[in-house]
Amino acid sequence: MTAHAAFLRVYEPLAAFEGEHRRQWEDYLSAGVAPSPAVGAAMEREAALRAGAHRPPRVLPELAEHAYVTDVDGMTLLCPWRTRLRALEALEEFAEDLPDVVLEAFAPLGLAAGASEALDAHREAHPHERSHQQSSAWHVPLRWFVLVDAEERVVNVGAADPGSTRVSGRSLVYRTAMSRARRRTARALAVLRRTVDDGVITAGVEDLGRWLEEFHPRSLVELDYGGLVHLLDDAELHNDESARDVAGALVALGAGDESAAGAAYARVTARMKALQAVESAN
Repeated sequence: MTAHAAFLRVYEPLAAFEGEHRRQWEDYLSAGVAPSPAVGAAMEREAALRAGAHRPPRVLPELAEHAYVTDVDGMTLLCPWRTRLRALEALEEFAEDLPDVVLEAFAPLGLAAGASEALDAHREAHPHERSHQQSSAWHVPLRWFVLVDAEERVVNVGAADPGSTRVSGRSLVYRTAMSRARRRTARALAVLRRTVDDGVITAGVEDLGRWLEEFHPRSLVELDYGGLVHLLDDAELHNDESARDVAGALVALGAGDESAAGAAYARVTARMKALQAVESAN
């Protein structure tokens, strides 16, 4: 699990949780122990490293259940981590297309081979659980920008910690209401289905739309650049207009202006490729 990852999160109101799950989160809120997204990402990364360094490797991180918490207009919203569920989903996806000889370098074959069965068992034991968070290493998937508007972007360049070169508080985050995210997804799909032959692009946005439908209509959607902000200097952070470029590409496609759509798409793609290139930098 790299420190350089972006996150797409859904925060749900307490009303979305029922019975024992509702009481669990009410107790959690009363305890006041919810970490910030930056601290939480570091906790999950450390748990993943501990699991990988264990002999034999555990692969699946062991971590107490937590949630990110925020307040919007007086309403408390939660984004449960569901670390084990997300780890199982990631392992199943990772193992799906890799030959055993490659996969064995990353995870014990027994655990990797049983990822689907373990995931099915987990879902059967916890039928109300679902992943409230998606992550992406070294870049932000372009389809995520469909959900947000350029005016919803909040940038903070942070400040150096006293006596250190470390910068804290650095962030680039978009937040939007679930209702707006769903409308934008529907509009984007209408354009893509009419104008784009690449079924992979359209399918990615369709999958995202189906994921959003799993949550309470009064939820909050958050696109967080996470650790990627430390790969960008202050000017690059302020000038990253990826959401505006994706929206512009969709408008141009809808108007039949392929040249303008291609130019906007190229700008945002270039930004993400520059971030991804750092992964293999010497």
